[in-house]
Amino acid sequence: MERRISITDLKAMKKRGERIAMITAYDCPGGRLVEEAGVPLILVGDTLGMVVLGYDTTIPVTMEEMLHHVKAVVRGTRKAHVVADLPFMSYQASPQEALRNAGRMLKEGGAQSVKLEGGRRMAETVGLITSSGIPVMGHLGLTPQSVNQFGGYKVQGKTPAAAVRLLNDALALEQAGAYAIVLETIPAPVAQAITERVSVPTIGIGAGPHCDGQVQVFHDMLGLFEEFVPRHAKRYALVGQTIKDAVAQYVAEVKAGDFPTERESFYAAPASGAVGDPSLGELARSG
Repeated sequence: MERRISITDLKAMKKRGERIAMITAYDCPGGRLVEEAGVPLILVGDTLGMVVLGYDTTIPVTMEEMLHHVKAVVRGTRKAHVVADLPFMSYQASPQEALRNAGRMLKEGGAQSVKLEGGRRMAETVGLITSSGIPVMGHLGLTPQSVNQFGGYKVQGKTPAAAVRLLNDALALEQAGAYAIVLETIPAPVAQAITERVSVPTIGIGAGPHCDGQVQVFHDMLGLFEEFVPRHAKRYALVGQTIKDAVAQYVAEVKAGDFPTERESFYAAPASGAVGDPSLGELARSG
């Protein structure tokens, strides 16, 4: 049985200067495809609320929805390390509740670690979860579950004081036992300073080129989510348009009678000629 990439492997990648590519996935075929493309780290993000389930934000996503998608991605993968996002209000109320829900992601979902948002205020929670044997990835900067508090999706850490707070948050997460930290939508120099100060890998999204790794949303980079394109996202393909073109061709062929053809059709074996063996015509009339 093939061994999955571990948090030890990821830390070793930082130590030897090997950049880490992380991408989101939300279902079995998506997980299989990105793993086969060489992605070592897959995040089943609560972004599924927006790009898969049609919510306006990530806030409505539930534990049951997350578990459903985590299970699917795990079933589609064999080697990649699968990170499960803890959704809004599954870990904020108390460290004990956070521990229970983190445990469900591993025990029921099959994930290898969990991710949660927040810095120093979440250090106690991170410490409890990690001390219980559950690896935790932190998340700082623009934390989408706090979008209402931020007043929108805005760059964080732009002032010297805010940058210092982010650095202190990162150090607190590292001290609490986090094995990696996502840095989202913060100035590149701030992300670089954090990356140089912490011993665990930093994973950037809209945080410049100096992080130890990068993460992108599957639907953003493939052109499947067309409502808006974040500035930090790069489209590597326009799969959404390819899908629409293919379906439009199918519709046109059905309307024109060009599909199905002989190639897509099935026929009964020729009549044997035995006495009492009905012909296709007789079968049609009897029907």
